[in-house]
Amino acid sequence: MRDAVTAALGDKAKRVDLKHGEITVTVTAQNYLEACRILRDAPECAFEQLIDLCGVDYSEYKMGEWDGPRYATVAHLLSVSRNQRVRVRAFAADDELPVFDSVTALWSSANWFERESFDLFGIIYEGHADLRRILTDYGFIGHPFRKDFPVSGHVEMIYDAERKRVVYQPVTIEPREITPRIIREEKYGGLQ
Repeated sequence: MRDAVTAALGDKAKRVDLKHGEITVTVTAQNYLEACRILRDAPECAFEQLIDLCGVDYSEYKMGEWDGPRYATVAHLLSVSRNQRVRVRAFAADDELPVFDSVTALWSSANWFERESFDLFGIIYEGHADLRRILTDYGFIGHPFRKDFPVSGHVEMIYDAERKRVVYQPVTIEPREITPRIIREEKYGGLQ
């Protein structure tokens, strides 16, 4: 299948890797939509279904040793007729404003996946008919799956008994670092 994918994509693919029996195709953001279309329509590929799509923030990848682009979108495709899977990964050209073409015209299942990626990572999918938040509140500020988003968030929601409604206020949780206490048993698991 790797050879068929490589032949079908031609120069649209930057890399086609096979690791652990899984094919990963890396394309540029500009070739992302066309590469997906080729993988769907080429008879030797026939990836009829998009089974998953997600955003990825590579900013702390490999303990900060990564020096490539920060954001990627990753689509997982399935060929039911050929019983094959492929992963398509594209990196955003701009770390400040990650933008990709929407694949909702190819697979309608991309609708909610792209909305989730937008909501959690701030990735824009051009051509998406209804790109808005799907998991966080409409008033939510930021994108919580970005590596630089604070663990405690920016605001907290509480019920104000005096106003008889829910209100937002700055986070009152004090940040702290907890170092777990490690208990080691001698000869645990038969080890010396």
